[in-house]
Amino acid sequence: MCGISGIAYSSISNKTVELDTLRKMRDLISHRGPDEASEFVEENLKLGLGHRRLSIVDVEGGHQPMFNEDSSIVIVYNGEIYNHADYRQELESKGHHYKTRCDTEAIVHLYEEYRESCLQKLRGMFAFAIWDRRRQELFLARDRFGVKPLYYVHDKEGNLFFASEIKSLLEVIKPELNYEVLAERFANYGSCDEQTFFKSVKQLLPGCYLLWKDGKIKIEKYWDLNFEPKHIYSDEDAIREWAGLFRESVRMRLMSDVPLGMFLSGGIDSSAICAVMTQEVKDPIKTFSVGFDDKLSDELQFARIVAEKFKTEHYEVIISPRQFFDSLAHLTWQYDEPISFEASIPLYFVSLLASQHVKVVLTGEGSDEILAGYARYQKFLQLIHYGKRYESLVPDSVRHLIKRVVETFENKLSRTFLNYKLSIEDLFLDNFSVFNCKSQMALFSEQIKLRDPYQSRLKLLTESDATELLDKLLYIDIKAYLPELLMKQDKMSMAASIESRVPFLDYKLAEFTARMPINMKIRSAVTKWLLREAMRRHLPDEILHRKKVGFAVPINRWLRSDYRNIVQEYVLSDRVIKRGIFNSEYLKQLADRFFAGKDDSSRIFRLITFEIWYRQFIEGEKLF
Repeated sequence: MCGISGIAYSSISNKTVELDTLRKMRDLISHRGPDEASEFVEENLKLGLGHRRLSIVDVEGGHQPMFNEDSSIVIVYNGEIYNHADYRQELESKGHHYKTRCDTEAIVHLYEEYRESCLQKLRGMFAFAIWDRRRQELFLARDRFGVKPLYYVHDKEGNLFFASEIKSLLEVIKPELNYEVLAERFANYGSCDEQTFFKSVKQLLPGCYLLWKDGKIKIEKYWDLNFEPKHIYSDEDAIREWAGLFRESVRMRLMSDVPLGMFLSGGIDSSAICAVMTQEVKDPIKTFSVGFDDKLSDELQFARIVAEKFKTEHYEVIISPRQFFDSLAHLTWQYDEPISFEASIPLYFVSLLASQHVKVVLTGEGSDEILAGYARYQKFLQLIHYGKRYESLVPDSVRHLIKRVVETFENKLSRTFLNYKLSIEDLFLDNFSVFNCKSQMALFSEQIKLRDPYQSRLKLLTESDATELLDKLLYIDIKAYLPELLMKQDKMSMAASIESRVPFLDYKLAEFTARMPINMKIRSAVTKWLLREAMRRHLPDEILHRKKVGFAVPINRWLRSDYRNIVQEYVLSDRVIKRGIFNSEYLKQLADRFFAGKDDSSRIFRLITFEIWYRQFIEGEKLF
């Protein structure tokens, strides 16, 4: 795992690469690569590449930037290609000469042979930049699911700046709030378009590449997830095939020349990885878990059950409310954007713990999105089913009266077909949002022009071949929700200088799973049916049959007691109000309801982290 950055000036620009700026961009993300720092600057000073290295594979030989045999190709790269050795014999037979045994060099030679099509051959996680000196062309690419981040700025002169993290780009641009993303980002977790919270900064989307040549850019999608046509398997054959692909994915991600371990939550996803890892390695694996100094939120017991079952070398860290809130400013800086998930903070602390013992961890992200693990999928499908019956039996006039009564209350009935239209936009996206459309009208001040918060997600449905309703929901979450989860995983683990790998997001495993019939994802109200059946002989019953439980952070209790001042400062203060983004009356009502006991912690947390982010990045205040 590493950090990359770069500058490319067009011929119409009178600017040249300044080594000091290039190194500042590079070293702002030194946490991503504490082992080495290096750079490349083209002879005409029009292009520069920076690299920070975390040494994982070929520790002695894998230095970057890396060149091909005649130095006409230069690469800086962040990630791991697990099948890189599969191509060595083929490439050597075609005349390519290896100087190392690392995956970086395999990408260089594959690019020489296949150019952009080399991406189809890569099985792993990656974000890289290749400068083709003969073609005078810069090639940026990001892995299929967006496990590794890549951001860029393309200015009016055609100059291109890119980096693994946004903070590096702020060395060359002035940070400005992108008001266009407010509606989408306050409604949802993450975004599925290029825009970020910074006005001129874009993300290269997962499964895409960018070509830059003298100021002009072209962006192409090289991969998508298909749900059709469906596989036809017996249950027994499907389970066996899926289990084989999963085992292969875990085994491939054990590739490392340094110690590795895994994050163990006690849920079925991490437990399944633990079970397979134990069978694939000789020594006891190292497992790491996090809990809270809060008896009502302690779920470490489930992780301990798994650790005991597989005799792992188990480590735990307990974090206090003070540690949680004291770290918010620092971790917001690490994240670059307002933190969406409360669980990001404990993830950082367990990453710190792991960094004392290993350099690489395996994690369970992606299982819920490819195997339909979230409760909201079943809830939505049930609401659609009963909603259709309701509409067929109850006259329009009566339904209208019922809706007028129900919508005045924020309770369970208001989140059903009694209040919402039977559509993905209303009953799924708006119903399970943080700030839904109605609340956003009250949240934002009149000067903020709101966009449709679900427009980009609905557009995804026109790009997917999914025909089943469940598959459509999975496609939306894989493209929009999952990348934000992966950024949480990447940014928080990299803040502790460790690499995280995600076996459930091996693209061959995901492609196979997507094309399975939906009754192999959810069957008789059992979620992730394929995974549970594949693990039936390997996991304890209390893990195998445990319902999906999100990693709950008890900020409700914390913010209502000893840490009320956090809400006062970052939600209700004059400084927040005078900025004019939010409606002060709504903020006060929201806080009053929260302190009175309403579970609005997701909304309160979103407002807190936005304000911390704004003060640090837009106003330039140092908060840690």
